[in-house]
Amino acid sequence: MSAAAKTLIESLWPAQRERMIFKLEDDERFNWFYTPVPRKGLPLREMTSGQRQLALALLSAGMSQNGFAKAATIMSLEEVLVIVDGIEGLNRRDPDGYFVSIFGEPSERGPWSYRFEGHHISTHFTMADGKLTGTPTFLGANPAKVLGGRRKGLRTLPREEDLARDLIHTLSEDQQKTAIVLATAPNDILTEHSRQAALKGQPNGIRLNSLNGPQGDKLKALLDEYCDNMAGDVAASRKEQIRRVGNDLWFAWAGGIEPREAHYYRIQSPEFLVEYDNIQDGANHIHSVWRDLNGDFGRDLLKEHYQSSH
Repeated sequence: MSAAAKTLIESLWPAQRERMIFKLEDDERFNWFYTPVPRKGLPLREMTSGQRQLALALLSAGMSQNGFAKAATIMSLEEVLVIVDGIEGLNRRDPDGYFVSIFGEPSERGPWSYRFEGHHISTHFTMADGKLTGTPTFLGANPAKVLGGRRKGLRTLPREEDLARDLIHTLSEDQQKTAIVLATAPNDILTEHSRQAALKGQPNGIRLNSLNGPQGDKLKALLDEYCDNMAGDVAASRKEQIRRVGNDLWFAWAGGIEPREAHYYRIQSPEFLVEYDNIQDGANHIHSVWRDLNGDFGRDLLKEHYQSSH
């Protein structure tokens, strides 16, 4: 990551560096959005072809091959939305409307961080003392399934949807009564783009130790999908969190359980939270996010660094 960031920075002109590089302490580091809104940082559209490739290499450094393929496909869906939206979409839909921001000075020991963000992508990586965190991580897809044109049938985040639906269908009637917490899905992920991921009250839904063996395996396979979107160190860190929380893991569902019915689910533990919804545009528009309840934006990692260094 540090090598990719340094190479990108070295390719920039002074004016571009001023837009991309912030101090690590800058409050901008905690701003994040997954909608097409004005952003700070340097967008791909204002880079040369070579600079864009280096920017994508920096994104790739934080994701697995599969996760990077999802991100690239999400960006390409902007071209589909131009067709869907018609003339209204020309100024809002841009496959080069993704921004890179670097906070601090890239180093193998750190501390520093970077963000790659645009419509339906928001990734945040923080490094310090040779350690790495990668939250929050948001991936969305609109359309979740392309319904017409030359890319008809393309699904960008199929397993995030299918694995969860498979799990809810394997639950017994009594288990579903516990797991399904609302008959109607909420309008969006509940934490939205909050700086601190927090849900009021105790977790609800069905607890891991209330699932039988095959059902528990399905829940873990769903979590693995979110873990394996990321590069090895980040994925391993997430899987270690899953191991630590043990049975203190809750699965909650809202809305319909059949394809193209608006639905929402979350997986909640004392350490992390996964939220997903597919509600908008006739239940053909996915939002999904992994949040660290204590360490988003590397808060825990940087706290540990400053305590040991000062």
